[in-house]
Amino acid sequence: MHKISSFTGQARHGWEKMAPMGFGVSRPQASPQDYTTAPPSAKRSLPGASMSPNPGAPGHLVNLSFNVPFHSNLPGPDKEDVLYSSTGAFQRWTHPEGAADDKPTHALPVHTRNVENLRSLCKQISEGSGERLHATVTSSKPKPVPGMQRGPLTALVTNVCVSGEAEVVHKVRAKILSETPITLRREIIDIDREIVFPKGQEGARVDILNHVDDIADKTKADIFLLEAKSRRKDSESASFNTALEKSMDKRLQIHVHGDMESSENAKTRLLIMIDQILQRQVDTIRLELSLHSLLSGRHRKNVKQIESGTGTAIYFPPMFPTVFGYVAPGSMPLRGRDEIIITGESMDNILQAKKRLHDLVLTTKTFVKDVQITTSKVDYILLDRLDKIRRIIEANGSYVLPPLGNHSGVLRVQATDILNVERTVREIMGLAGQFYSASWWVTHPDPSQRQPTPSDIRAMLPDICINSGAEITFEKLNFHINGSDDSVKAAMSIINTLPFVKKAQSTLRVKVELANEHKEFVSGKKNGKINKIMSQSNVQIVFDGFNEYNFYIDVRGAQYEATKNGLDLVELEMPASISFHVPDQYHKRIIGIGGQHIQRIMKKYSVFVKFSNAMDRGGVGKDDDDIKVDNVICRTPARNADNLELVKQEIMDMVEKDDAEFVSEHVPVDRLYHRELITRMAEIEELEKKWNCKVTFPGTEQASDMITVSGPEYQVPQAVDEFLGMVPGTHDIEFPTSDELSAYLHSNEFRHEQLQKLKDQYVVEATIHETKQERQGDKDVTVQRLVLSYTRNNAGGLKDAIDFLLLPFLSRGLEVHDVKGAIARPKSDSFEDNMPFFESKLLQRAEPPVSESPTRSTFGEEASSRSIFDKLRKPSSMASFSSFMDRRRKNGSNSPASLFMHASSNASKASLVSMESRDSGYRNPWNDSGVELDHEGPNGHATAGAASSSHHGNGWGSFSATTSRPNTSSNSLSGAFDNNFPFGANGNASTSSLNTPMIPGLGMVNGAGMPGTPAVVAGDATPRYDAKAHDADSAVLNGDVSLLTPVTPATAAGAESTPVLPVETSTSTTSSTSGYPAPIAPPN
Repeated sequence: MHKISSFTGQARHGWEKMAPMGFGVSRPQASPQDYTTAPPSAKRSLPGASMSPNPGAPGHLVNLSFNVPFHSNLPGPDKEDVLYSSTGAFQRWTHPEGAADDKPTHALPVHTRNVENLRSLCKQISEGSGERLHATVTSSKPKPVPGMQRGPLTALVTNVCVSGEAEVVHKVRAKILSETPITLRREIIDIDREIVFPKGQEGARVDILNHVDDIADKTKADIFLLEAKSRRKDSESASFNTALEKSMDKRLQIHVHGDMESSENAKTRLLIMIDQILQRQVDTIRLELSLHSLLSGRHRKNVKQIESGTGTAIYFPPMFPTVFGYVAPGSMPLRGRDEIIITGESMDNILQAKKRLHDLVLTTKTFVKDVQITTSKVDYILLDRLDKIRRIIEANGSYVLPPLGNHSGVLRVQATDILNVERTVREIMGLAGQFYSASWWVTHPDPSQRQPTPSDIRAMLPDICINSGAEITFEKLNFHINGSDDSVKAAMSIINTLPFVKKAQSTLRVKVELANEHKEFVSGKKNGKINKIMSQSNVQIVFDGFNEYNFYIDVRGAQYEATKNGLDLVELEMPASISFHVPDQYHKRIIGIGGQHIQRIMKKYSVFVKFSNAMDRGGVGKDDDDIKVDNVICRTPARNADNLELVKQEIMDMVEKDDAEFVSEHVPVDRLYHRELITRMAEIEELEKKWNCKVTFPGTEQASDMITVSGPEYQVPQAVDEFLGMVPGTHDIEFPTSDELSAYLHSNEFRHEQLQKLKDQYVVEATIHETKQERQGDKDVTVQRLVLSYTRNNAGGLKDAIDFLLLPFLSRGLEVHDVKGAIARPKSDSFEDNMPFFESKLLQRAEPPVSESPTRSTFGEEASSRSIFDKLRKPSSMASFSSFMDRRRKNGSNSPASLFMHASSNASKASLVSMESRDSGYRNPWNDSGVELDHEGPNGHATAGAASSSHHGNGWGSFSATTSRPNTSSNSLSGAFDNNFPFGANGNASTSSLNTPMIPGLGMVNGAGMPGTPAVVAGDATPRYDAKAHDADSAVLNGDVSLLTPVTPATAAGAESTPVLPVETSTSTTSSTSGYPAPIAPPN
């Protein structure tokens, strides 16, 4: 990626005048004109200042109306699921007894209390100002705005309208936002039932519940212990996979409700508590907060290597402490803002991790850049897009110092590499472009119309804000509107309906921010596009330089309809883009001799395509992550955006299936087992090389089960399958036994016939456990327990394995309904009618007629046909197969692109990265982001995963069945809470910092040495995977079997326009070199 040179913004287009630039720190705004007499075009204001929140001159009265982002649609837990809650939490987060079932979420006591507190705060501010200030609170549901597409309008919106002197009003806004809990959220932690409810003990462990209460009291978060998903009433599921996963998930859930700061603190403390119960030591280290994400590396690569090499878990503090300024009354800070907590098997491991972190600090270079940013937009980005900022920072290993509330207008970005600084700044500047600012000056009011009184204004502004979502300042018949693109346009359409505005003469102005590199793109040759828009819609359009990355498009008009049409036409000329990854070795053949291939595609679809190789992105020596960076950008005006997907598809047709279409898949694995997997990093790196994929683990402090596997769409399912082969699972079966059954269980026949076949055919091992006596009804019965062990990639065949295992028992008198743990058939099985064909060996071996693929002939590749069944892990690996079929279903549509398989529903959404305005169907269609911001994936806290191996000692590597629990009691929790971790096996662990001299030899603590830990493999290289060599071997091993689907040529247009090179003719059954079938098209 080239570093784009600084744009001065002085070289203006033909119709613009030269004007001073607003670079550097934005200057305070000059006293505004009285626009009741002169239109705004009479004088240009400073570009940097014109976007500030429009503070007026001293003593100048303004009305400011803004929405307070209470998350009033955040629900509480179901009453039936709550096993335990901290003091007062249950009353706050559930509806009182006798309340109607359909009572809305915003009526929960916690939400109504927040609104009441806001009312009393505003009343106190108004009374304390001596009539100089009026602050009123309005709550209502938004109504749909005509012509605006918006999401479901169910949440209650709370608005504050403040009237008074301009300077004081903006200070009051900052005070209100920093003193209300505006960021309520829910964090989820999964915990094994045996930790809270030990076997052989009645009820829960008292010391754990006391500690939970203590955490809730000190952080002021509300904590709930909820029943496991598999035991809830709503756990019935129709699909085979989800039924299986839910039956596997027997963990309890801890829900932490609170504002961002307190919920993060409470969550980390609960995770430390779980670690200490698992006999792990705890220590802390303090490092400069702004270095944390730099040390972690891109996608936390460095930290995962340290955790892998030392067997520790590293918990980083929140990335933006006190970013919103709210601190829950009475809460205590439980850790320093820059304090990293490390847990490990022994102090020796922790000291090794500390030393490696220290070494990283010494070797880390830092590049810093200050960037000017529109002052008013900083607040919107932090309030609406904080998760996006966090993902940008994690993806680039950078850090941003956010100046919330201080209105400095300067953003400081730092990273370990100039390239990552540039990427981060561009991403954030792209986010700024999603927010508009507009002004509406009523220049000549209609004398026959009554002008609004102060009380009218205080009723009118909240109504506009609640229904549009924008923030509005009103002074001297002038409206200044700020907010997301949709909310600004909605607010203007509402203002246009006001009687005193409708009949008056007005001047309107909308400012849109866009990247400098798109200036020529939007204006056209010799400003042709812009001149055409100005003549068509009777508006004036000015390009206004802002900083080295962005410029403003200023659309000005005298009527609302003209301005709206002009803005719409400008938006249609803005660049919509899609970016994706194509391995560098394909670029030459896609471009063609003299660019003929790519020129033909660009001409056909009116889309500009740009390739960048490793050298453009900063040299070949960059870390391996860059191999997967999006290196093809397709760009076209937004009116032509539908063609982007077609261009992408045509380019991807020229890429071998083994490398096509980079996608991501999320794999749920119990978060505690991540530690076992991380210690096998060498195996995971081999897997990554083999399938050309990348395995990314979540941050330890996120407590997420989701591991992300990303790579080419045809390789990811196989990589996931092999990865799940490293994850064990267990399943329990219990049934009443008799003498005959017991004799059969211990016979050689059962051992050789059933258990051996079970292992060979289903890759499932069964272990016979001791019998136990149970009272069922009025008689005592002997209950036999079998534990089935398997790896997760074979979980799909578990039901068949259980049926096979129980068959001889049923013939010896066992009743089906007496078996506990048998997996019931799903209620609806979409494969049910088709499965007989899949099982038929006769049909499976049929050789389908296959025609040549037009795109393959371009490259003259010979390939052997193989069946999809060769790729899917045997036996009956439903997990792999159904995930493959799900993706086919999800991506089906009527567009030509749907004739080709997309491996994941989240593929190629890079083009929609910036299409993010909330509550809206319209999205901002321009962005060149290299990082896919919108990979939300499934809920980060999804808990479907491996069943915890709680019945025998090898479940977790961290402690065995023989390890005794720590002797903790509620008495040990009463001491000071500063840095004490009361669940430690040896009381409070040491808190040595980097200033303390390291122990020679690293950690011979009390003479207890530590066996040598495996060396960390440097880097995570993923060299090319040789598809041809692999396929040649596999074809011999697996037999030459092909899927029962005829493959037809691609669409006629694509077939005609593909240049055919002279190639050797191959057999008529040639298919692609991948194990998956070629694109399946409907019959012509």
